[in-house]
Parts: sequence; C-alpha cells; structure tokens
Amino acid sequence: MKTLYRLLKDLDKNQFTFLCTVIDGSAFGEKALFSNHTLKWSSRENGFFEKNRTNFEILEKGGLINVDGTSVFCDVAGHEKQLVICGGGHVSIPIIKTGIMMGYEITVLEDRPKFANNARNAGAHKVICESFDKGLDMVQGNNDTFFVIVTRGHRYDQKCLEKISRKQHAYIGMIGSRRRVKQVMENLAKKGTDKNVLDHVHSPIGLDIGAKTPVEIAVAILAEIIQVKNAQNRNSGYSRKLIQAILENGDNDNGRPAKVLTTIVARKGSAPRETGAKILIHSDGTCFGSIGGGCAESDVLKRGIHMIRTNRSEPQICRIDMTGSDAEENGMVCGGVIDILFEVV
Repeated sequence: MKTLYRLLKDLDKNQFTFLCTVIDGSAFGEKALFSNHTLKWSSRENGFFEKNRTNFEILEKGGLINVDGTSVFCDVAGHEKQLVICGGGHVSIPIIKTGIMMGYEITVLEDRPKFANNARNAGAHKVICESFDKGLDMVQGNNDTFFVIVTRGHRYDQKCLEKISRKQHAYIGMIGSRRRVKQVMENLAKKGTDKNVLDHVHSPIGLDIGAKTPVEIAVAILAEIIQVKNAQNRNSGYSRKLIQAILENGDNDNGRPAKVLTTIVARKGSAPRETGAKILIHSDGTCFGSIGGGCAESDVLKRGIHMIRTNRSEPQICRIDMTGSDAEENGMVCGGVIDILFEVV
C-alpha cells in the first residue's frame, strides 16, 4: 500500500487525479489510482477497476458513484486549497482571518509596506510586498488556487487580472462596480486576453447578500468561493502533510500495522464535515486530521485503535448516526449520518 502513496505523492496534481475505492460488494476494498484520465495503479491485477476502467477514465468530479451496482468512492487528490489575495486593504483583513479558519493557505500581494504589514498581522501565511506584476510572477497557480482581486484601483485590478488569466486557477473574483468591471474587461479583451477566462471571472465579486461593511463583503466573497469549490467537488483528500504522515515509519515492534486511515465516504443531513474528510490514527492514539470532532470523532478513534490492536488488516465500513435521542444524549447534535471507511496503511 505504501507504493500507492509514494506514487500519489509524485503525481502532477494539476491533472485530475482520483484515488478510487470499492466500498461494497465482492470487490470491497479494491483501490485504483487514475490520473489524467489514465489508470496508473490498481491493487488487484485484472480486478474490478481494470475490468471497468472506462467508467473511471472519464471522471471529472469526485464523490460516490455506482458502477454496475457496486459503490465506489472517488477521492480527488488535489493540492491544499490556496487563497491568493491581491490587495491588503480593509476588505482583505477579514478575508484573511476567515480564510485561515477555513483551512486555506493564504498569500497576500500588496505593494504598500504598511498594508502588507497589516496582512501579516492578520495571519496571512505569505505576504509579498512588491508591485502586483512582480508579486504575481512569484505565484504559481493550480487547479486548487482561488484568486481574489481587491486592490485599491481599477488599473491595479487590470494588471492583476491580466496576469492571473494566464495561470491555472479554480476561481477568479474581482471587486468593483459594474461600470469599473466592464471597463477592465473591455481593455483586456482588446489586449487579447482569453475571452473564456474573462467570461468566467466572478465580478462583481461575492454572492449577492446585500453586503455593506468590509466584514460582510468578505463573508459574501468566501461564500461564493465555497459555492464554487463544492460545485467542483475538489476537496483535497490527500494533502502533502497527510501523505508524509502516512509514509513515515511503518510498523510497531510487534509487527502490527501502526496506522489506520479513516475517510468519510458518504454523508446525509447536517454532518459537520464533507465527504473525503480524514483522520490518520496511530497505534499510540495520536491522530492527524479531523472528521468534525465531538463524540463521533471519539468513536472513530476508538474503533481505529481497536483495529490496530486486534491486528485487523481488512478494510471496514462503519456508519455513525448522529440523529435521534440516543445521539442527542451523547452530544451528537449535528443530526447527520456518516459512513466511515477504515483502512490499514
């Protein structure tokens, strides 16, 4: 299994890469890795995925799919989500703070030292204090990069959008009035900027919730980013740090597996985390990741440790029901149902 994760670590994640797992039926537990619409690895020669490869070589979105009556969870193997903010003014600060809480890697570009320092103080992971032209040359976009243009003037917006339009991205949003946005778009179209990219720029930026204050505008922007992210269904199931944790040291002294990886493969209702959320459980009870905390997560940790201590190597599916009176008495107030896949890694 370590071969799979080493391969996953080295693949180009700007391509569409999926790690697929059969979660029911006679092929339960079989896995396969598809990248750039090509089967790169499968856990069983002439198994389920090799026989049904054409169903997976056309995948564009992750999630739970059904192939001839068999349920398969297709996990997107993308980058960590990155939020690149052009501009460090008053709107940027609440975007930075909220984006951090959402788990994004935050990069801010700002050419004014005072405002760049404000972005650092707000917690941005990286602040580039250069002209927007030079700053964007230092940013490599990818399919999980969300660009937010909130500069102090339309000439800066235009410079940023012209540069960003040539980068890979998951989202581009630009602040401004309709008149200001129209002018920027017309200028860039005349300069030969890709019309398809311009047509997909979210501008005026953010969902229309009647936002007025900087904080409200930030909420509208991030709500739109969430909407786009979830529509793309590219929640990163295998971050760089998770793969590193999986590949570190193999077994305990007694030869038992040292780690169990748990993944939400299905959810209903108001479960606290999305499908693809994971916890890597170590034999000593420490863990990496989260499926939402609370009693449900505690239950998953106990089951994972038990799986290690009883030397269970076969994958398992566990359903955790956070509805009903029993769940309420145990503090499971979210009211959802989640199916968890347990796998030795």
